[in-house]
Amino acid sequence: MMHLGLFLLGTGSHVAGWRYPGAIDRFTDIEAVRKTCQLAEAGKFDFIFMGDNLHADVTTHPSYAARFEPMTMLANVAAVTSHIGLGATMSTTYSDPFTVARMFASLDFISGGRAAWNAVTTASPAASANFGTTHPAHSSRYERAEEFIDVVTGLWDCWEKDALVADRKSGIYIDEAKLHPLKHKGKFFDVEGPLNIPRSPQGRPVITQAGGSAPGRKLAARTADVVFSVVQDIDEARSAYTTVKQEVAEFGRSPDDVTFLPGVMPVVGRTDREAFEILSELQGYVGEKDALGLLSDRLGTDMSAYDLDGPVPDLQQADTYHSFSSVMLAKAKRENMTLRDLYNLVASARGHWVLCGSAETVATTLIEWFETRAADGFNIMPPYLYGGLTSFIEGVVPRLQEHGVFRSDYAGTTLRENLGLHEG
Repeated sequence: MMHLGLFLLGTGSHVAGWRYPGAIDRFTDIEAVRKTCQLAEAGKFDFIFMGDNLHADVTTHPSYAARFEPMTMLANVAAVTSHIGLGATMSTTYSDPFTVARMFASLDFISGGRAAWNAVTTASPAASANFGTTHPAHSSRYERAEEFIDVVTGLWDCWEKDALVADRKSGIYIDEAKLHPLKHKGKFFDVEGPLNIPRSPQGRPVITQAGGSAPGRKLAARTADVVFSVVQDIDEARSAYTTVKQEVAEFGRSPDDVTFLPGVMPVVGRTDREAFEILSELQGYVGEKDALGLLSDRLGTDMSAYDLDGPVPDLQQADTYHSFSSVMLAKAKRENMTLRDLYNLVASARGHWVLCGSAETVATTLIEWFETRAADGFNIMPPYLYGGLTSFIEGVVPRLQEHGVFRSDYAGTTLRENLGLHEG
């Protein structure tokens, strides 16, 4: 079965989606968040995924700069949903393993086994100023992330499944023989353990990642259950899919145990023409300054000095958003794009794939990608809320179900069950 995630990015993935008529214009309204997540659950999505970063970037995506802290928000959402997975970003560069392990184990208990941790190294250097430090180099961030994830999973494993006894007759509350210290001593962390919360319903919460560089892919292949990707066309996606599955196998894991989900911003209309009119209207809300700011952020270079109608310049790989910059620059070269072409692409979905058309067109395209092994499913990024999501759920999802590639109901109650994964 195809898997679908909902990427929550402010009021929508289009940088100006909040300006679309009828769209919500803020994402600090908990009722709006709840309704969005309930819509996704009604559409049988596998999970919602709350993106995050650690600074207020008011220029590149304004509605993303004003949002809830993800774990607090998802604990609230857990109370008004019952099946959909709850994923949140937490940095391996600016967090500590014990706190992360404890928070996601807690969310797993609160939600009945639906928690997922998006482990990121934090690409943006701007975050460092909020922690009184300097931003580590790319290689150092991934070296730390390797150890960080091992510590978190080790802490989750400190409790055996039946360590918590609570036997009134014997008076035994915890079987200490089934509770183990971690005693981790490494380059970055010394963590004694055990965690002060029992083994959670999933055993280990699901781990998601989106690293596009060689170290990022290696880390995902070794540790992730779900891999997010940035792609622009089907051949590129097939190549990335094959690479990820091969690298997973090289770590002795089954390729079927890792779900590969490209990000896509679907713009769905009653007809192809109407869909393109919606996208054109959205693009009309984007100022040149805003688009150039976002493009500069994604490429790690100030692009304001370049001729917008000239070719995309040759740029060195930035130490920030590796997957975004490599995919966008490759597409620009492949299609002889001007810088204006490229910033229009970035303005619409920050470098992600934009799929524009009728519900039939969108469904047919997603099915082709799924059936030809370009994806195991998709991380859906509505351009605005709620309309961009409801048009997908009401128009595209029924067509996927009719074709027999998407569920009509949930397979289980935990996220691992619904992703077809073994208990962690």
